[in-house]
Amino acid sequence: MTTATKNISFNEALPALFGAQFSANGWFTGREAALKQFLALGGIPTVKVEDWKYTNVVPFFKNDIQVALPEVPEVTAAQLEATGLLLPDTYHLVLVNGVMQAHLSQLPPAAQVTVSRLSEAGSQPAVERYFHQSPKIAEFHFAQLNAALFNDGLFIEVKAKAQVEQPIQVVHLYLADQPRLFNPRHLVVVNEGASVQIVESAAGIGLTDNVVINSVTESIVSERAQLSQYQLQTGGSQLRSINQNLVEQKGKSLYNNYTFTLTDSDFVRNNLNISLDEERTETHMYGFYIAAGSQLIDNHTSVDHRMPHCESNELYRGVLMDKATGVFNGKIYVHEDAQKTNAFQQNNNLVISPDAAIYTKPQLEIFADDVKCSHGCTIGQVSDDALFYLRARGIGEAEARNLLVKAFAFDITAKVTIPAVRKQVEQIASQYLHA
Repeated sequence: MTTATKNISFNEALPALFGAQFSANGWFTGREAALKQFLALGGIPTVKVEDWKYTNVVPFFKNDIQVALPEVPEVTAAQLEATGLLLPDTYHLVLVNGVMQAHLSQLPPAAQVTVSRLSEAGSQPAVERYFHQSPKIAEFHFAQLNAALFNDGLFIEVKAKAQVEQPIQVVHLYLADQPRLFNPRHLVVVNEGASVQIVESAAGIGLTDNVVINSVTESIVSERAQLSQYQLQTGGSQLRSINQNLVEQKGKSLYNNYTFTLTDSDFVRNNLNISLDEERTETHMYGFYIAAGSQLIDNHTSVDHRMPHCESNELYRGVLMDKATGVFNGKIYVHEDAQKTNAFQQNNNLVISPDAAIYTKPQLEIFADDVKCSHGCTIGQVSDDALFYLRARGIGEAEARNLLVKAFAFDITAKVTIPAVRKQVEQIASQYLHA
């Protein structure tokens, strides 16, 4: 069943489809309220909505896109291996159309980490406490659409004081024979004193048309816990992605986020929203994106400093090529109680084509007196002086330009602490820069 007839919009067709398939699906009782909130926000946002000013998603939600509960086709180990996504020395959780496949997965030790399908975790205390409770979730169009329509996803809970030695890689595989909207939903809870690294990758298998992936992850970092999340967005051209990660940090916790967008997809939107809810929390955010062809890559970040003695650092860099468009919007809120805050944000962009464009808007809103905060952005081209320096040493112009762009890009990958991730990102980035 499609979402609409020829003359009915996605927003108009959605209530009828929801009532037929989703209203009584699973343990989550907030689906109807989420649908109402999505429609109250205006449904699919247009460019008249400030946060979507440069990002027109309406064409992706045409009346032939399927929103029915997704089938879960069988995927073999050989097909998984052929994607090239699996990283060495990691536990891996493999999802097909948003549903975990135990026979393809290698789970971390149960004594340290609880892993299950979200559809089977409704009675878990952590799910009852944290699911769909993030402070700002009601503001996001697509988070509400996800809550109304999600079918399944992951529940990951790291037990108190557990130190998970190997990273956990989450591999998302998508299969469809027509345009489809997927709504995977995940909850990550890192309990007191625990530490874990999570790496996410995605690929399409045998896709014959474009699909839209509207994912939501809620992440809880408890007192003195540490969580590092890596988004490796290297999927093929037929995966259009809207990724929303809402993070809550408790006292003395450490959260690191790394987002690498190196994909052939024509559209990627990343929303990263972090709330520092207790004292002496620390947050680091790193992003790197290459946009080529006619791609649109949009990164929106928001950091809420709510309590004193907290620190956040953010560095995003982008390379814009051909006729591509990049968007960066970074917001830092320092609330009245958040004295002694240190908050720093920087977005640097290298535009190497006259037809490429970048819209960047770093923002600070400060309501406390005793803080150290800064933000800034740069937009530039390859330095003529540096280019001359390299060419004077016998390096050809094309190779010299590539070397300078790599130096700009790999300043971010140097922050990565997982060698296999750093190697994969640098290899893929090099292929783009030599193209």
